[in-house]
Amino acid sequence: MACRISELVLGCRDPEVLARFWCEVLDFVVLDREGDDCFEIGPREGFGGPQPTIILSRRDKPEPGKSRLHIDVNATDRDQDAELERLLKLGARPADIGQTGEEQWHVLADPEGNEFCLLKARLNPL
Repeated sequence: MACRISELVLGCRDPEVLARFWCEVLDFVVLDREGDDCFEIGPREGFGGPQPTIILSRRDKPEPGKSRLHIDVNATDRDQDAELERLLKLGARPADIGQTGEEQWHVLADPEGNEFCLLKARLNPL
């Protein structure tokens, strides 16, 4: 039997702000929290389903160097342009990582500057 990803962990300055942002982006809910220092968010059915949960853990100092992990998202109920507009209204902002403008995805940053990509394909919700 193989492993599968069950959780993604993201160190951040303000876990509550990022929990709200990512819950709105992904239609997740807060599943668990440890005070103001750690939030676990995930699908409404909870931990252990087909989607991994995200743990947002307070880090007072940013970790050195560029993060080598980022999140890719796909819209489930609208086209890419409409989803881009929604994400920007939630607090995402465009991020420049040297893209040419010919890509079929948008590189964005969450409210703390963590990069993520909005891909073109629309996926069926689970």
